[in-house]
Amino acid sequence: MMRELQTWQRKMMRRPGILNRLSKSAQDKINSIIPEKVHQVITTTIKQMIRGVLFGAKLTTRNNKTRLALIETDRKVEETIKKYRTTAAAEGAITGAGGILLGLADFPLLIAIKIKLLFEIASLYGFPVNDYRERVYILHIFQLAFSSAQHRRNVFMEMKNWDEKSKSLPADINQFEWRSFQQEYRDYIDLAKLAQLIPLIGAPVGAVVNYRLIRKLGFTAKMAYHMRKAEAQP
Repeated sequence: MMRELQTWQRKMMRRPGILNRLSKSAQDKINSIIPEKVHQVITTTIKQMIRGVLFGAKLTTRNNKTRLALIETDRKVEETIKKYRTTAAAEGAITGAGGILLGLADFPLLIAIKIKLLFEIASLYGFPVNDYRERVYILHIFQLAFSSAQHRRNVFMEMKNWDEKSKSLPADINQFEWRSFQQEYRDYIDLAKLAQLIPLIGAPVGAVVNYRLIRKLGFTAKMAYHMRKAEAQP
């Protein structure tokens, strides 16, 4: 278990390779062409969407007061990830089969599924989801799973020794860096999700892509909370 965590941590710290840098450079070029007002609208939309989902997930997720051995908690987490993978795959297949309009609806639906999964995993590991600092940590996990290699490395460094760093967090979630959050997320999933809008192949593509995105997010969250627990040990 510790070896798996160490392997994951080394991967998070890995510097971007040449292909990753070229891809990121091309995406940055595209983003520079998009008018600033469009970026502002997208940032505001995603910020409000995420804040709404965070609030809703907080209300519907119970803080877990039962303390289990880590291996038993991991088993429950894996069961939860499996459940959400199935839900996301079904949602991707349905919206993918519905053409462009339903395909566009997949974006907010998938975000809601992802955030709710993260809340449940946090609760299973015993972290209070009604704590503002834990919800910010959840947003960091989200970024860790769906960002470029360079941004991922920066986010990972912010998450190290979180219990200490979180004490200096701003009191208002509006001060979270929403611009980079939405841009990195869009850049990461754009190519994968565009194929979902194509007739005939949209349904299978939507199912497979959503399944893989949830699988990656679930594993990232599992490792992130393992890291928190390892850091808390004397």
